[in-house]
Amino acid sequence: MDFIELNQKILPPDNNAMVRAKSHWNSIAKPLDGLGELETICVRIAGLLGNEIFSLKKRMVVVFCADNGVVVEGVTQTDASVTAIMAEAIARGQSCVCRMAETAGAEVFPVDVGMFHRAAGVRDLHIADGTANIAVGPAMTKDQAIRAIETGISIARELKEEGYELLSCGEMGIGNTTTSGAIASILLQMPIEKAIGPGAGLSYEGLVRKRNTVRRAIETNRPEPNDALDVLCKLGGFDIAGMAGLYLGCSFYRIPVIIDGLISSVSALIAAMLCPNSTCAMIASHCSAEPAAESIMERLSLHPILWGRLKLGEGTGAVCMMPLLDLALSVYNNAMAFSEAGIPPYKHEKR
Repeated sequence: MDFIELNQKILPPDNNAMVRAKSHWNSIAKPLDGLGELETICVRIAGLLGNEIFSLKKRMVVVFCADNGVVVEGVTQTDASVTAIMAEAIARGQSCVCRMAETAGAEVFPVDVGMFHRAAGVRDLHIADGTANIAVGPAMTKDQAIRAIETGISIARELKEEGYELLSCGEMGIGNTTTSGAIASILLQMPIEKAIGPGAGLSYEGLVRKRNTVRRAIETNRPEPNDALDVLCKLGGFDIAGMAGLYLGCSFYRIPVIIDGLISSVSALIAAMLCPNSTCAMIASHCSAEPAAESIMERLSLHPILWGRLKLGEGTGAVCMMPLLDLALSVYNNAMAFSEAGIPPYKHEKR
C-alpha cells in the first residue's frame, strides 16, 4: 500500500465552505465564538464535506475487536477470554457502548480483526488469531498490518455507501493499553513511566510489571520512531491497525470520525503519521485518563472537549461527543440571527 499516494489523494478542506460556516456562526444572536470548540468542529466538518449545510443523523460506532499476545506477561487484570465475551455482548447490544449509543442515536458495528476466539454476531474480518507477544518479538508482520489497515479503509467505504454521516472509533481487546502505551512512548519519544498507565485498574505491582514488559518490548524490537508502520508492526495490535485504517478511509471518503480514548487516539496518531492529510476528518471527544492521551491530542493539534478522566473504551467517550454535536447543530441550524432580533451584529475587536 502506497501511503504517500493515498495522502496525495486526500482532498484538503474546502476553505470556502469553512468561511461560509464561520460567517453563519457569527450571524447568530450570541457572543462571537460563544460555543467555542463546538463551533470550530462544525466549521471543520463543513470544510471536510465541502458544504456549510450538513447532517450528522445517521451514525455508527465501529468497534474493532482483537487480542494481544502480550497478555501472557501478566499486564492485565483479566485473561484474553474476556475479549470474545465482551465482543459478543456488543453484538447483542448489551455492552456499555451499546446502551450509550442507543441514547445518542447511533448504531454499533463490532468487527473481529484478530481475536483468539470467534464471537457470534461479530463481523468476521479476521487477520490472525491475535498478535504475537511484543515482549519477545514483533506483534505482526508488515503484510498483516497492511491488511488490517486496508480492512479499516474498506469499512469506511462500505459505511459511506450506506449513507452514514458520522462515525466513531471504538475497540475491544484485553491488553491494548499496553500495546497503545508502548506505541505512544515511541512515537512521542516519551518516557515509559509517563506513557504507561494502569489501564483497567492495575495494582502498583501490576503497573510496574506492565512498564517493564513495555521496556523489554522496545529493547527487543527496536522500533524506528519516525516510521509509524514499523512501530505498529513491532508493538501494536490489529485493533489499532484497523482503527488507523478507518481514519484514513474517513478522510478519503469524507466522513467525520470521532476519536475515543487512548487506543483510538494512538491509532489516529499512526494514521496522521502515515498520511498527514487524514487529520481533516478527525474529531477529538475526550482526553483519556491514561497518561499519554493529552500529548497525543497536542501532536494532532486537536482539542478534546470532555475532560472527565474516562477510561472505559469500546467507543464510549466518542459516543459522549455525539449529543454535544447535536446541541451545537440545533443552534447552528435553528437559532435566531442578529438580523431577526434587530440587534447589531458583534464584531471582533482588536485588543
